[in-house]
Formats: sequence, structure tokens, C-alpha cells
Amino acid sequence: MATHDRDRHPHQVQVHTIQHQRYDQGGNKSSLFPQQGPSKSKVLAVMALLPVGGILLGLAGITLVGSMIGLALATPVFIIFSPVIIPAVLTIGLAVAGFLTSGTFGLTGLSSLSFLVNSLRQATGTVPEQIDYAKRRVQDMVDYTGQKTKEVGQTIQDKAHEIGPEGQVHGGAKEGRGART
Repeated sequence: MATHDRDRHPHQVQVHTIQHQRYDQGGNKSSLFPQQGPSKSKVLAVMALLPVGGILLGLAGITLVGSMIGLALATPVFIIFSPVIIPAVLTIGLAVAGFLTSGTFGLTGLSSLSFLVNSLRQATGTVPEQIDYAKRRVQDMVDYTGQKTKEVGQTIQDKAHEIGPEGQVHGGAKEGRGART
């Protein structure tokens, strides 16, 4: 039934043009497409760039044609000399890879040696400070040991005076080597 209605009433499409308008800052109506033409600077830019673009496009075409002719002429030469060219290309490629690898290893070695030299320079810069600190510590220890030795010597001397020359303590009791019971 839907197809039956379509056959009886053909549809027509009507196109309505709508004039889009916008308002500029002053509140005046202006259309989306300005009625004035391109500026003088745009016209001059197109006039200057059109020949340059055409020349560059022509040179690109000439280069493409030259490359195709060169490839067409060189293909038989490559096929004839391929038993020689392929090993030669491989040899040259490996030699270049070897030189690049050697250079990379050399730069890595130099940078590691540079790092070591800088580390040693930094360590050498702090060694005199460490030596001075160690000297002060040893001097302090010597002073402390000397003071303790004097104190122990004074204590021994005081004990020796208490015992006396005959090995007796001045308190009256006999002690020491000379007294036997």
C-alpha cells in the first residue's frame, strides 16, 4: 500500500535559499560572505607565488622523469654486475658499521675514563681535609693517653709512698716481701 501511494503522488523538492546575516560590532547587518574583493596584498602574493609554484612543480616533474630514465638504464647494469655489487655493498656496509661501532666504543671508553678522572680529582680535593681530621684525632688520642698515663703514674707513686721503703704500710700492719710469718 505504501508503494501504491508513492506512485500516485510524486514528491517535489523545493530549494529555499536563506540569506545568512550577521551583525558586526556596530550593530549593522552584514552577510557571511563579504561583498568586497580580496585585498591588494593577497592579489600580489598570489601573483608572486603562482610562477614560483609552477616552476617548482615543473622541476619536480623533470626530476621524476630523469629518475625513471636513470633507473631504466641502470637496471640491466645492476643485473649484470650483481654478483660483484652485492658483496661490495655488503663489505662497505660492514666496514662502515665497524667504524661506527669502533667510534662508539671509543667514545664510551673516553667518557668512562673522564668520569674516573673527575672522581679522583674530587676525592683528591677532600683528602687533605681528611688527613687534617685524622691528625687532629691522633693528637687528641695522644693527649688523652698522656693524661691517663700521668694519672696512673701519680696513683702508683702515691701507693708507693703509702707502703714506704721497707714494704710496710704506715698504718702499722706488716705487708710486703720482707715480712714472713
